[in-house]
Amino acid sequence: MTLILGINAFHPDAAACLVCDGKLVAAVAEERLGSRIKHVAGFPREAVRCVLGMAGVKLQEVDYVAIGHDSNANLRAKARFVCRYPISTLGDVFSHLARRVRISRLEDELARACEVSPAACRFQVVSVEHHLAHIASAFFASPFERAAGFSYDGSGDFVTAMYAACEGNTIRVLRRVWFPDSLGFFYTGICQFIGFDRFGDEYKVMGLAAYGQPTYAELMRELLRCDHRGTFRLDRRYFSHTGARGFVSSGAENREIVLSPLYTPRFAELFGSPRQHNTEITARDKDLACSCQQRFEEAVLQCLDWLHRQVGGDTLVTAGGCALNGVCNARILRDTPFTRSYIQCAASDDGTAIGAALYVWNSVLGKPRSEPIEHAYWGPEHPESRMEAALKAQRLAYRKFDRAALLEEVSEHLCRGHVVGWYQGRSEWGPRALGNRSILAHPGWPGMKDLINHKIKRREPFRPFAPTILAEAVSDYFEQAVESPFMMHVVKIRPERRAALAAVCHQDATGRLHTVKRTQNPLYYDLIAAFARRTGVPVLLNTSFNENEPIVDTPEQAVDCFVRNDLDVLVLGPFVTAKPGKQLSESEQSHSAEAIGCKAEV
Repeated sequence: MTLILGINAFHPDAAACLVCDGKLVAAVAEERLGSRIKHVAGFPREAVRCVLGMAGVKLQEVDYVAIGHDSNANLRAKARFVCRYPISTLGDVFSHLARRVRISRLEDELARACEVSPAACRFQVVSVEHHLAHIASAFFASPFERAAGFSYDGSGDFVTAMYAACEGNTIRVLRRVWFPDSLGFFYTGICQFIGFDRFGDEYKVMGLAAYGQPTYAELMRELLRCDHRGTFRLDRRYFSHTGARGFVSSGAENREIVLSPLYTPRFAELFGSPRQHNTEITARDKDLACSCQQRFEEAVLQCLDWLHRQVGGDTLVTAGGCALNGVCNARILRDTPFTRSYIQCAASDDGTAIGAALYVWNSVLGKPRSEPIEHAYWGPEHPESRMEAALKAQRLAYRKFDRAALLEEVSEHLCRGHVVGWYQGRSEWGPRALGNRSILAHPGWPGMKDLINHKIKRREPFRPFAPTILAEAVSDYFEQAVESPFMMHVVKIRPERRAALAAVCHQDATGRLHTVKRTQNPLYYDLIAAFARRTGVPVLLNTSFNENEPIVDTPEQAVDCFVRNDLDVLVLGPFVTAKPGKQLSESEQSHSAEAIGCKAEV
């Protein structure tokens, strides 16, 4: 048996996974555990302990530790850049050296986290270049024997994008785009300018783009230039590489990542003053979002046009933070020769943990590839006893149901317009709630979108929600018959279905599609099927189970979230509790349940 511990460390979205004989057995991001700060960097101490615990193994049994970062990668390109900008890169040089020292002490850090002696460990550390790990995370997890590979994000190991030809156990790098020319920085800089300045806020601008017009399209083409050779360049008069230090150093330990502005003061000459966080969103801001999104898509399509000319075929694997742009992902399938794609469930930097581990198994060790990763449920789960204790600790009245009765009970709540916190099984790996740590609701209930945004999620009113649909029904409700098990595609809803899906139909008549097969998540699939039997609609509104925090991990966190906001119902494994006035009466229940618990005090 060969055990490979994969980690993303000292970089945003710290995470860990465990691969056993080429098969993924556990994966979790550090943000879900410990300090519970979104996109936390530093060393993934709790994540390492968690994945080893889930697999029931000790650090002493691990054969390889694979990290999605290589301090020795691209040294010539780094040196050229430092020579060109010796003063402004001084901080980056120190950050690079500090990170290099920390990685050189990785064995000690792991041993300390697991409370063992370094001398007792036998593992070999293997460093895998950042974007190579990204592409490996997608290709080696995909069902494809051959594919074009494209990784793009802010930056990693001094590279902002990588093109590759993937076949069998081999990833052949065709081209790298060097820092600071970055599609990620282009998008993030404009996000910051229009007031979305928190690390990871890009998805908000993707949603806001639907409300605007591409008024600034020509200016965007000046700010980001592309050519037929698949290269792109930022106009550096308007983008600052010094603002990107948070991407390249990220030595933060258990604290929120804060980026300096990636745009320069010259931006104001083109667009006026930057919007301040939490102030009114104007028509200009919406148009900037729309223009930014449009130019981003154009650039990606040009990159992929070049890649297709080099590799051919119709299969594509993508990764990196930019690969989370669902609007662009759907357009790729419409407007490029790549008609089949695979995007791993943790496409952003946390996914480099899996990529590094699979790269070691497949490319370094030359072992046969395993079955593709078809679901996202690789995180921790907790026993029913802990769920029940969490309910009792808050003195909530609850009932316990068998499986069939549970589905009928919850589908009845959903049919009545109740908003349900749904907590089941193992947590999802990656940024999306995919039916195990989800808030669920009726997709066509009047006012449901505004209610959840305002009273439950407490976030911007323009933000959309995802439709989860039974996979076999996609073509009946959406204009693209896309399979999207990891919620990676934003697709047009058919005109005749938009009223039935009003709560998940965005301003531009799209929905961020999540498809589910029974083989991927039997309980969630059966819940949607039970709802469909009552309503005729095989779709549920699905959003992450949280409130301006990482997705809930423990039963206690789920109960706390339920108590402090306007969720109507909490389903914690087989247990159901409801707020006063939201309970179903005995006469309305067509099934039996055991009444247990304490007096409700909410």
